[in-house]
Amino acid sequence: MRELTYVARHSVEWREAPEPKLTSDQEATVAPVAATPCDVDSAILAGHGFIDPPFAIGHECVARVVEVGDAVSGVTPGDLVVVPWSINCGTCGRCRTGLTAHCTTVPHMAMYGAPIGGSWGGLFSDLVRVPWADAMLVPLPSGLDPVAMASASDNWSLSWRLVAPHLRNRPGARVLVVARGSIGLYVCDIARALGASEVLYVDPEPERRKVAEGFGARTAEAIEPVRHGFDLAVEATGRVDQLALAVKSLAPEGVCESAGNHFRPGELPLLDMYLTGVTLRVARDNVRAHIPDALDLARSGQVDPAPVVSHVIDWEQLPDALPERHLKPVFVRPGTPL
Repeated sequence: MRELTYVARHSVEWREAPEPKLTSDQEATVAPVAATPCDVDSAILAGHGFIDPPFAIGHECVARVVEVGDAVSGVTPGDLVVVPWSINCGTCGRCRTGLTAHCTTVPHMAMYGAPIGGSWGGLFSDLVRVPWADAMLVPLPSGLDPVAMASASDNWSLSWRLVAPHLRNRPGARVLVVARGSIGLYVCDIARALGASEVLYVDPEPERRKVAEGFGARTAEAIEPVRHGFDLAVEATGRVDQLALAVKSLAPEGVCESAGNHFRPGELPLLDMYLTGVTLRVARDNVRAHIPDALDLARSGQVDPAPVVSHVIDWEQLPDALPERHLKPVFVRPGTPL
């Protein structure tokens, strides 16, 4: 089989790999049918990652189940499923408390799309092995478009977690979104749907600002810190100066969620944060715990992830098209239901 492999800056290629086989009765193999790059994949393709190539890339997709082990009861061959980006067993102490990105059954940071906690392949592959099918795979609800939901493996469900719990605790909160990719746009849509009184989206790119405006957000190319201006800030740029902007704009006891991958160092205004009393979370997401709730919101019709999809591209074009600068392309296999 083929797996798309990151080989050098702005360069990927198909490489042959052994076809995955079931090695336990808890496993499944799946075939990605709609896959999309995560915001961090753009940084990797630009050469800003911290792992040397080559490695199989991709960790967001909707897939079709091909084969399941005898002990698998949650999915059957032919089902469309969301494949979470992190590898998790579902039964260790951390998994049982929802910390699925920190599963103790596998090496730390085990994931698809980067050989950090072992080599698990990537979701831009013809076939993928899922080691704990019942713990990991989430059936795609009927009526949801696999292309629109291709990012439910990570960015879409992460965006739900960045705002939904906070808006539940702070109804009508004012939300600042400082972003550069799909996460910030999903956040705008979700925050508006869940009752934010104000959403300001800050991004230098006019195309992305237009999408955010379609979700009902105010937009700006750039801003200075807005003292005590927002109850919740979401930073998804990977730039420490933009994270500093976000925390400087928080109201007393405000919350900042940082979803950017900060490959470069920088300084934060710690004294200002201390005096204001802010809470800052910088973390990759325990996404498996949030996928069902995020899919429920999508199914409710209150949100529409589809406008974030910038291009729908044939699967065979992956080597040429993935390195190009697209907002959120989705690569689909022929025959994928659209």
